[in-house]
Amino acid sequence: MVQPHLIVLDLDGTLLTDEKVISEKTKRTLLQAKEEGHQVMIATGRPYRASKIYYQELGLYTPIVNFNGAFVHHPTNTSWQTLHSPIELSVVKDVVESINHYEIENLIAEVMDDVYVQYHDQKILDILTMGEPRVTTGILRDYLKDNPTSLLIQASSSNVPLIRQHLADTKAELIDHRRWGDPWEVIEIVRRGINKAVGLSHVAKDLQIPRDRIIAFGDEDNDLEMIEYAGIGVAMGNGIGQLKNIANEITQTNNEDGIANLLIDRLNLK
Repeated sequence: MVQPHLIVLDLDGTLLTDEKVISEKTKRTLLQAKEEGHQVMIATGRPYRASKIYYQELGLYTPIVNFNGAFVHHPTNTSWQTLHSPIELSVVKDVVESINHYEIENLIAEVMDDVYVQYHDQKILDILTMGEPRVTTGILRDYLKDNPTSLLIQASSSNVPLIRQHLADTKAELIDHRRWGDPWEVIEIVRRGINKAVGLSHVAKDLQIPRDRIIAFGDEDNDLEMIEYAGIGVAMGNGIGQLKNIANEITQTNNEDGIANLLIDRLNLK
Protein backbone atom coordinates (compact mmCIF):
# COMPACT_ATOMS: atom_id res chain seq x y z
CA MET A 1 0.00 0.00 0.00
CA VAL A 2 1.24 3.50 -0.91
CA GLN A 3 2.02 5.70 2.11
CA PRO A 4 -0.11 8.87 2.52
CA HIS A 5 1.10 11.70 0.30
CA LEU A 6 0.33 15.42 0.28
CA ILE A 7 -0.85 16.49 -3.18
CA VAL A 8 -0.38 20.23 -3.75
CA LEU A 9 -2.22 21.96 -6.58
CA ASP A 10 -1.68 25.31 -8.22
CA LEU A 11 -4.91 26.52 -9.82
CA ASP A 12 -4.57 28.53 -13.03
CA GLY A 13 -2.81 26.63 -15.78
CA THR A 14 -2.50 23.56 -13.53
CA LEU A 15 -5.60 22.18 -11.82
CA LEU A 16 -7.89 24.31 -13.99
CA THR A 17 -8.30 23.88 -17.72
CA ASP A 18 -8.17 26.95 -19.94
CA GLU A 19 -11.94 27.20 -19.36
CA LYS A 20 -11.23 27.60 -15.61
CA VAL A 21 -12.87 24.31 -14.62
CA ILE A 22 -11.63 21.05 -13.10
CA SER A 23 -11.94 18.25 -15.65
CA GLU A 24 -14.04 15.25 -14.69
CA LYS A 25 -11.09 12.83 -14.87
CA THR A 26 -8.87 15.01 -12.69
CA LYS A 27 -11.63 15.57 -10.16
CA ARG A 28 -12.42 11.85 -10.01
CA THR A 29 -8.74 10.99 -9.53
CA LEU A 30 -8.28 13.54 -6.74
CA LEU A 31 -11.38 12.31 -4.91
CA GLN A 32 -10.09 8.73 -5.19
CA ALA A 33 -6.71 9.81 -3.82
CA LYS A 34 -8.49 11.36 -0.82
CA GLU A 35 -10.49 8.18 -0.27
CA GLU A 36 -7.24 6.20 -0.15
CA GLY A 37 -5.83 8.39 2.60
CA HIS A 38 -3.88 11.03 0.69
CA GLN A 39 -4.18 14.73 1.54
CA VAL A 40 -5.04 17.27 -1.15
CA MET A 41 -4.45 21.01 -0.86
CA ILE A 42 -4.39 24.16 -3.01
CA ALA A 43 -1.49 26.62 -3.28
CA THR A 44 -2.33 29.61 -5.45
CA GLY A 45 -1.59 33.24 -6.10
CA ARG A 46 -5.31 33.93 -5.87
CA PRO A 47 -6.98 35.21 -2.71
CA TYR A 48 -9.16 32.72 -0.87
CA ARG A 49 -12.37 34.33 -2.09
CA ALA A 50 -11.35 33.47 -5.68
CA SER A 51 -10.27 29.90 -4.87
CA LYS A 52 -13.04 28.92 -2.46
CA ILE A 53 -15.24 27.54 -5.25
CA TYR A 54 -12.60 24.92 -6.18
CA TYR A 55 -11.77 24.15 -2.54
CA GLN A 56 -15.43 23.33 -1.99
CA GLU A 57 -15.83 21.46 -5.27
CA LEU A 58 -13.09 19.03 -4.22
CA GLY A 59 -14.51 18.76 -0.69
CA LEU A 60 -11.19 19.75 0.86
CA TYR A 61 -10.56 19.93 4.59
CA THR A 62 -6.91 20.99 4.49
CA PRO A 63 -5.26 24.40 4.94
CA ILE A 64 -4.85 26.52 1.80
CA VAL A 65 -2.00 28.73 0.58
CA ASN A 66 -3.20 32.00 -0.98
CA PHE A 67 -1.47 35.11 -2.32
CA ASN A 68 1.57 32.95 -3.20
CA GLY A 69 2.23 32.23 0.48
CA ALA A 70 1.40 35.62 1.98
CA PHE A 71 -1.80 34.17 3.50
CA VAL A 72 -2.09 30.60 4.77
CA HIS A 73 -5.16 29.51 6.72
CA HIS A 74 -7.55 26.66 7.36
CA PRO A 75 -11.05 27.46 6.03
CA THR A 76 -12.76 24.88 8.25
CA ASN A 77 -10.67 25.22 11.42
CA THR A 78 -10.52 28.68 12.96
CA SER A 79 -8.14 27.51 15.70
CA TRP A 80 -5.47 26.59 13.12
CA GLN A 81 -2.39 28.82 13.19
CA THR A 82 -2.98 31.28 10.36
CA LEU A 83 -0.03 32.96 8.66
CA HIS A 84 -0.48 36.44 7.19
CA SER A 85 2.63 38.22 5.93
CA PRO A 86 1.67 41.56 4.35
CA ILE A 87 4.04 44.18 2.96
CA GLU A 88 4.76 47.20 5.13
CA LEU A 89 2.72 50.18 3.90
CA SER A 90 5.85 52.36 3.95
CA VAL A 91 7.59 49.89 1.64
CA VAL A 92 4.65 49.93 -0.78
CA LYS A 93 4.66 53.71 -0.90
CA ASP A 94 8.41 53.69 -1.48
CA VAL A 95 8.06 51.18 -4.32
CA VAL A 96 5.27 53.19 -5.98
CA GLU A 97 7.28 56.39 -5.68
CA SER A 98 10.38 54.75 -7.14
CA ILE A 99 8.63 53.61 -10.33
CA ASN A 100 6.95 56.93 -11.09
CA HIS A 101 9.23 57.59 -14.05
CA TYR A 102 8.09 54.37 -15.76
CA GLU A 103 4.88 54.25 -17.76
CA ILE A 104 2.40 52.38 -15.54
CA GLU A 105 -1.03 51.26 -16.73
CA ASN A 106 -2.43 50.49 -13.28
CA LEU A 107 -1.64 49.82 -9.63
CA ILE A 108 -3.72 47.41 -7.55
CA ALA A 109 -3.30 46.61 -3.86
CA GLU A 110 -5.14 43.89 -1.94
CA VAL A 111 -5.61 44.01 1.81
CA MET A 112 -7.09 40.57 2.29
CA ASP A 113 -10.58 41.05 0.80
CA ASP A 114 -10.32 44.79 0.17
CA VAL A 115 -9.15 45.75 -3.32
CA TYR A 116 -7.66 49.17 -4.11
CA VAL A 117 -7.43 50.06 -7.81
CA GLN A 118 -5.74 53.25 -8.96
CA TYR A 119 -7.54 53.42 -12.32
CA HIS A 120 -10.87 51.78 -13.07
CA ASP A 121 -10.40 48.86 -15.49
CA GLN A 122 -13.39 46.56 -15.81
CA LYS A 123 -11.46 43.73 -17.46
CA ILE A 124 -8.99 43.29 -14.62
CA LEU A 125 -11.70 43.99 -12.04
CA ASP A 126 -13.71 41.08 -13.42
CA ILE A 127 -10.87 38.82 -12.24
CA LEU A 128 -9.92 40.60 -9.02
CA THR A 129 -13.48 41.01 -7.78
CA MET A 130 -14.35 37.30 -7.86
CA GLY A 131 -15.88 36.66 -4.44
CA GLU A 132 -17.22 40.21 -4.20
CA PRO A 133 -14.56 42.13 -2.25
CA ARG A 134 -14.90 45.80 -1.35
CA VAL A 135 -13.34 47.88 -4.14
CA THR A 136 -11.90 51.38 -3.76
CA THR A 137 -10.83 53.33 -6.85
CA GLY A 138 -8.38 56.22 -6.66
CA ILE A 139 -4.74 57.18 -6.18
CA LEU A 140 -3.18 54.47 -4.00
CA ARG A 141 -1.10 56.80 -1.85
CA ASP A 142 -4.30 58.63 -0.83
CA TYR A 143 -6.58 55.66 -0.16
CA LEU A 144 -4.35 52.80 0.97
CA LYS A 145 -4.05 52.98 4.77
CA ASP A 146 -3.16 49.39 5.76
CA ASN A 147 -0.32 46.97 5.03
CA PRO A 148 -1.36 45.21 1.79
CA THR A 149 -1.11 41.46 1.29
CA SER A 150 0.08 42.07 -2.26
CA LEU A 151 0.70 44.85 -4.76
CA LEU A 152 0.15 44.50 -8.52
CA ILE A 153 1.82 46.70 -11.11
CA GLN A 154 0.28 46.57 -14.59
CA ALA A 155 2.50 47.82 -17.39
CA SER A 156 3.26 47.23 -21.06
CA SER A 157 5.25 44.16 -22.11
CA SER A 158 8.22 46.41 -22.93
CA ASN A 159 8.18 48.10 -19.52
CA VAL A 160 7.70 45.03 -17.30
CA PRO A 161 11.33 43.79 -17.63
CA LEU A 162 12.63 47.30 -16.97
CA ILE A 163 10.53 47.71 -13.84
CA ARG A 164 11.46 44.26 -12.56
CA GLN A 165 15.15 45.00 -13.06
CA HIS A 166 14.74 48.30 -11.23
CA LEU A 167 13.03 46.53 -8.32
CA ALA A 168 15.75 43.87 -8.24
CA ASP A 169 18.45 46.53 -8.18
CA THR A 170 16.88 48.80 -5.55
CA LYS A 171 14.31 46.86 -3.44
CA ALA A 172 15.63 43.29 -3.27
CA GLU A 173 16.04 43.40 0.52
CA LEU A 174 12.40 44.41 1.01
CA ILE A 175 10.23 42.63 -1.55
CA ASP A 176 9.96 39.69 -3.92
CA HIS A 177 8.22 40.01 -7.28
CA ARG A 178 6.77 37.76 -9.95
CA ARG A 179 5.40 38.17 -13.43
CA TRP A 180 1.86 37.11 -14.18
CA GLY A 181 1.23 35.17 -17.37
CA ASP A 182 -1.41 36.02 -19.95
CA PRO A 183 -3.74 37.79 -20.43
CA TRP A 184 -2.11 40.80 -18.71
CA GLU A 185 1.41 42.02 -18.17
CA VAL A 186 1.43 42.31 -14.38
CA ILE A 187 4.17 42.32 -11.75
CA GLU A 188 3.02 40.91 -8.43
CA ILE A 189 4.90 42.11 -5.35
CA VAL A 190 4.90 40.38 -1.95
CA ARG A 191 6.93 40.71 1.19
CA ARG A 192 10.56 39.57 0.96
CA GLY A 193 11.00 35.83 1.53
CA ILE A 194 7.36 34.94 0.89
CA ASN A 195 6.52 32.21 -1.61
CA LYS A 196 4.38 29.09 -1.92
CA ALA A 197 7.09 26.86 -0.43
CA VAL A 198 6.97 28.82 2.83
CA GLY A 199 3.24 28.22 3.12
CA LEU A 200 3.55 24.60 2.02
CA SER A 201 6.22 23.81 4.61
CA HIS A 202 3.97 25.24 7.35
CA VAL A 203 1.07 23.03 6.23
CA ALA A 204 3.19 19.90 5.71
CA LYS A 205 4.64 20.23 9.20
CA ASP A 206 1.14 20.48 10.65
CA LEU A 207 -0.01 17.43 8.68
CA GLN A 208 3.20 15.57 9.60
CA ILE A 209 3.98 14.66 6.01
CA PRO A 210 7.69 14.67 5.06
CA ARG A 211 8.96 16.40 1.94
CA ASP A 212 9.65 13.13 0.13
CA ARG A 213 5.92 12.39 0.21
CA ILE A 214 4.84 15.74 -1.20
CA ILE A 215 3.73 15.84 -4.85
CA ALA A 216 3.36 19.44 -6.07
CA PHE A 217 2.07 20.58 -9.47
CA GLY A 218 2.66 23.98 -11.09
CA ASP A 219 3.17 25.84 -14.35
CA GLU A 220 4.50 29.37 -13.72
CA ASP A 221 7.38 31.20 -12.03
CA ASN A 222 5.39 31.63 -8.83
CA ASP A 223 5.58 27.82 -8.50
CA LEU A 224 9.39 27.58 -8.67
CA GLU A 225 10.13 27.38 -4.94
CA MET A 226 7.22 25.01 -4.32
CA ILE A 227 8.28 22.63 -7.09
CA GLU A 228 11.85 22.69 -5.78
CA TYR A 229 10.70 22.13 -2.18
CA ALA A 230 8.45 19.15 -2.91
CA GLY A 231 9.93 15.66 -2.96
CA ILE A 232 8.19 15.19 -6.30
CA GLY A 233 7.94 18.53 -8.09
CA VAL A 234 5.88 18.26 -11.26
CA ALA A 235 5.78 20.80 -14.09
CA MET A 236 2.74 20.85 -16.33
CA GLY A 237 3.29 20.32 -20.05
CA ASN A 238 2.16 23.92 -20.59
CA GLY A 239 4.57 25.19 -17.92
CA ILE A 240 7.43 27.61 -18.48
CA GLY A 241 10.85 26.26 -19.40
CA GLN A 242 12.47 27.43 -16.17
CA LEU A 243 10.05 25.32 -14.14
CA LYS A 244 10.50 22.26 -16.34
CA ASN A 245 14.27 22.55 -15.87
CA ILE A 246 14.05 22.10 -12.09
CA ALA A 247 11.06 19.74 -11.90
CA ASN A 248 11.46 16.05 -11.03
CA GLU A 249 8.83 15.19 -13.60
CA ILE A 250 6.90 16.77 -16.46
CA THR A 251 3.32 15.70 -17.06
CA GLN A 252 0.74 16.52 -19.72
CA THR A 253 -0.89 19.95 -19.97
CA ASN A 254 -3.71 21.33 -17.85
CA ASN A 255 -6.08 20.52 -20.73
CA GLU A 256 -4.87 16.92 -20.99
CA ASP A 257 -5.43 15.72 -17.40
CA GLY A 258 -1.74 16.00 -16.56
CA ILE A 259 -2.42 15.88 -12.82
CA ALA A 260 -4.66 12.81 -13.02
CA ASN A 261 -2.31 10.88 -15.29
CA LEU A 262 0.70 11.33 -13.04
CA LEU A 263 -1.21 10.55 -9.83
CA ILE A 264 -2.72 7.39 -11.31
CA ASP A 265 0.78 6.19 -12.10
CA ARG A 266 2.53 7.39 -8.93
CA LEU A 267 -0.10 6.39 -6.38
CA ASN A 268 -1.38 3.25 -8.11
CA LEU A 269 -4.84 4.69 -8.60
CA LYS A 270 -7.35 3.34 -11.09
